[in-house]
Amino acid sequence: MNRRAGGDQIIPRPETWRHGEPPLWANRDLSVLSDFAKVKARLTLVLDSYQPTIYDEFVAATDAKQSAVLVALMPQDEEVHVLLTRRAQHLNNHKGEVSFPGGRLESGETPLQGALREALEEVALDPDTVNVVGCIDSISTFASKSIISPVIGFIPPSLPLVPDPGEVARVFTVSLRDLARSDTYRNEWWMTSRGDINIHFFELDDETVWGATSRMLVQLLDIITRE
Repeated sequence: MNRRAGGDQIIPRPETWRHGEPPLWANRDLSVLSDFAKVKARLTLVLDSYQPTIYDEFVAATDAKQSAVLVALMPQDEEVHVLLTRRAQHLNNHKGEVSFPGGRLESGETPLQGALREALEEVALDPDTVNVVGCIDSISTFASKSIISPVIGFIPPSLPLVPDPGEVARVFTVSLRDLARSDTYRNEWWMTSRGDINIHFFELDDETVWGATSRMLVQLLDIITRE
């Protein structure tokens, strides 16, 4: 299969790795991904009583810091889009990688408060425009020693978003149908000294989404497309 071009992100693939499995949504009806009302209804129903767990990439660091990101969904061009950013190249962690707006929690903040604050700071997203429905599973990352809580919310289309150049190189959206394309998604098993890890990739025409962000997108697509 011819794959899409992807971006110029640096992927630190180890020497020993193997191809992974087909996506969870491979044989499901993907038409729901284009229906904003159904996407909103399914996520609202599932997340209303969902108890998030923590997915460890390896083993959670003892000094891991609490972080949160905002996974913002919106209707756009008769599709459902998700808001993404590409991190600035001068940052210490995950430079140049595609991510959701977010960052470390301040003292006393909840994941919801932190995700909304970071989205305001990074892309000027007004917190009052976000309809939050809940959280999916947190992810413990090895590289940045973070436990990231993904907050799911819905926003209106065509908001005037402005990236903060101190943190964000680009702000953009991608449709859920685009992410679920067979030439976009793939996964690999990496064999490392810290154990085997399953890495998800979404290769777009000009960006590659991987790491913690891609794992969150996999769970999001799984919830929406599951009957």
